Amino acid sequence: MNLKDVHNIYFIGIGGIGMSALARYFKFVNKNVSGYDKTETPLVNELMALGIPVHFEDDLNSISNEFKNAEHTLVVYTPAVPKDFGELRFFLDGGFAVKKRSEVLGMITQDTFCFAVAGTHGKTTTSSILAHLLNETDMPLIALLGGISEDLNSNFLLRGTEYSVVEADEYDRSFLQLAPDVACITSMDADHLDIYGDAAELTKSFKAFAAKIKPNGKLFVRKGLPLLGISYGIEDGSDYCINNIRIEQGSYVFDLKTPQGIVGNVRFNKPGKHNLLNGLAAFAMAAQIVPKHYRLAEALASFKGVQRRFSYQIKEKDFIFIDDYAHHPTEIEAVYQAVTEMHPNKKTMVVFQPHLYSRTRDFIKGFASSLAKFDHILLLDIYPARETPIKGVDSSWLLGKIDNPNKKLVQREKIIDEINNCQPEVLITMGAGDIGLEVKNLKKQLAYAD
Repeated sequence: MNLKDVHNIYFIGIGGIGMSALARYFKFVNKNVSGYDKTETPLVNELMALGIPVHFEDDLNSISNEFKNAEHTLVVYTPAVPKDFGELRFFLDGGFAVKKRSEVLGMITQDTFCFAVAGTHGKTTTSSILAHLLNETDMPLIALLGGISEDLNSNFLLRGTEYSVVEADEYDRSFLQLAPDVACITSMDADHLDIYGDAAELTKSFKAFAAKIKPNGKLFVRKGLPLLGISYGIEDGSDYCINNIRIEQGSYVFDLKTPQGIVGNVRFNKPGKHNLLNGLAAFAMAAQIVPKHYRLAEALASFKGVQRRFSYQIKEKDFIFIDDYAHHPTEIEAVYQAVTEMHPNKKTMVVFQPHLYSRTRDFIKGFASSLAKFDHILLLDIYPARETPIKGVDSSWLLGKIDNPNKKLVQREKIIDEINNCQPEVLITMGAGDIGLEVKNLKKQLAYAD
């Protein structure tokens, strides 16, 4: 299929962060775009404001007739959509071109010099930093991101088609649809065991992704991962290595060793060693086409961040409110490290919404251990996403595993009362579900933080 011959693009699950980036792209290149999503969200409303019709019922009558022309319509869906979903069945049975998001991503990037960021953690931040670095150094690129870059105020950028920046998603082995020129693997912690079964199978999939890199391409790997590639790390002798770290006025300052030499006194403003590694990986990738490393260092210092990735909502002397997407024990540990490094000896409260019954079951010990480190823990019900409940797997079960007396189940309408009763110095909301929709309201109600 040649995308140039397609007039209409219909999305099933258009409100997903990756799907919405594709929708923006096709709208930008003057395709006729429409779609379905089950929930009206701020992201969906933004798409509608761009002139993209979206409906919220599985109803064929809501689909415009122009999208029912199989000859000129491409249908894009996510693996989270059930196979018996009515609209999906209509298009499949009707002989339409129906492709997963990852397949379409591969089609868009196949004629570009493609940068792809893979890993169970850090994909969105690393790819957003990389897009920022290339944008700031005037590279002609397209970026399709899995989060809202605060620098772009979008999950999409198009200022040329010579280079592309994408996330290589391991879920459902989607990243095997890509053939990047330069790739990075940030982490390979066990996750998505509902798809892979065990960690060994997940590792196999990452190795298969590494084998998809084009001839003469380059693979960057965090030092310690069981893969051959150009290494990056912190004070560990990696090919690209951060040394002499210090904290100045809430920012990291460090020396960055590259195979070509050392860039001194580099500044980076996002807290956490995990974010330092993300920034380093992005720098190393960008350095393959930007020879002036000092320009990349300047751009690294100006990176603002990604929404819901250690995003400061309130930052006052006596009260800090941070929102983060963390939904895996390793990510929770990383948030805790960043909080305690940047705000030591402060009383912390975390409001956590577990994401998926299967993930909660598979990593129950890790969740309990990582959450217990915070001074106070509030748990919301599990966000099911694509799953149906699993007997015995709920937030009460997780709560019982947490070795900390200051823990409690809470309904979302009671969150503000619990915060006001506890008066934490640092509040963190965490999770990959819809907890992010509560942030604006919480920020507004936390009057004592003014």
